[in-house]
Amino acid sequence: MSGPAVGLLLFEPRAFENILTDVAPWLQTFCGPVETEAGGDLSFRVRDASHLGLQNVDPADAGGFFLSEDECLPADDEDYSAFPVPPVQGLILCAGCSGPENHLLLGHLALDMARRLGALVDFDGVLGYPAPRDETRDEADLAMARTLVASLPGTVAEVSYDTGGGDRWFRHVGDTEFLAAWLQHPEFHLIK
Repeated sequence: MSGPAVGLLLFEPRAFENILTDVAPWLQTFCGPVETEAGGDLSFRVRDASHLGLQNVDPADAGGFFLSEDECLPADDEDYSAFPVPPVQGLILCAGCSGPENHLLLGHLALDMARRLGALVDFDGVLGYPAPRDETRDEADLAMARTLVASLPGTVAEVSYDTGGGDRWFRHVGDTEFLAAWLQHPEFHLIK
């Protein structure tokens, strides 16, 4: 079973190999093993969560993590008009399995990596919104999700996209200040 994932949106192009050259030595200081997979993705396991500012999280309970290039970004159907320019490149940071430890570690990894790379965080869904029930979207749930997101510091945008059925939906994209606040919120979770 796969776990949660986030995107990291870059606004200046960088070769993926150069990104790996930047982040792999940093990851090796608290993760192991850090390995490049056959397809070019980076895989790693967190060894020492205190490096991420987490004192009471045992990474032994967590699975592996992966960093890969998002080959579908930018997509023609996505509306990035909330930004001065659209992103030119994306990365995917994901956990190999679910569970609270994986959500928390992934969130902190994303925060530190976004700061290192000057990236925004694509949450790949609507934060604070329950999964759609029978393909319906409840306006009250959506209003509560928007209120929750608006209550946190930092900047968040709603990036809309085609759902494939002729409808539009959106996902949240936020800066590191927002992610840092979301990590401290009692309802913190990432989208799976």
